[in-house]
Amino acid sequence: MSDFFEVALRQRACRDFSDEPVPDDDIERILEVSTHAPSAENAQPWIFVVVRDDDTRTALADLTRRVWNAGARDSALTRLEPKLAADVDGGVERGLGGAPVVIVVAADMQSGVHPRAVASSIFPAVQNLLLAAGALGYGSALTTLTAAFGDELRAIVDLPEHITPMAVIPLGRPARPLGPPRRRPVSEATHRDRYGREW
Repeated sequence: MSDFFEVALRQRACRDFSDEPVPDDDIERILEVSTHAPSAENAQPWIFVVVRDDDTRTALADLTRRVWNAGARDSALTRLEPKLAADVDGGVERGLGGAPVVIVVAADMQSGVHPRAVASSIFPAVQNLLLAAGALGYGSALTTLTAAFGDELRAIVDLPEHITPMAVIPLGRPARPLGPPRRRPVSEATHRDRYGREW
C-alpha cells in the first residue's frame, strides 16, 4: 500500500492496458474503498457492475467507439493537444484501452438521493475507486462519454429503469509505465479571500 499523497499525486488516466487478470479480491478491496466516500444524506446510491465477460466488454467498447466517432472525437480533437488527443483516440479505438475489467458505475434513483445531489454522491465514490486502483498498482480512467447514451448503456448491463448509469471505468494493469500527470501550479488556481488576490 502506498502513501496517500504519493498515490494522489501520481493518479492519471490509463488508456492502454495489459491483459493481466485482475483478481476479485483486488476489485472488492477497490470497491470497498469506493463505498466509503461521502454521499448526500448518506444515501449511498452507488451501484457497481463489474464486467469481465468478453461480449459485454466488447459491447461497451463498441458503444464508446460509436459515440466517439459520431461527433465527440471531432469536438475533443479540436481542443486537446496532439499527444493527448492521440492517446485518447487510441484508447477508444482499442476498445476502452483493452482493459480486462470494466466497471459501470450507476446511481440508484430510488435510494432517496435528491436528483440534484446524484453527481455529488457518485463521483466521490468514483474518485475513491481511481485512487484505490492506483494504490494497488492498477491503471484506470474516468469516462462519462457513454453515460449520455444511458438507455443503451443500461441495456448492455441489464440495469433496471431506476438505475442510472453515470460512468464507465476501464481497469487493469497499465500496458506501459504511466508518467506523472501534468498539472498547473496550485498557486495559479488558488486565491486568498477573494478572486484575484494571490494565494
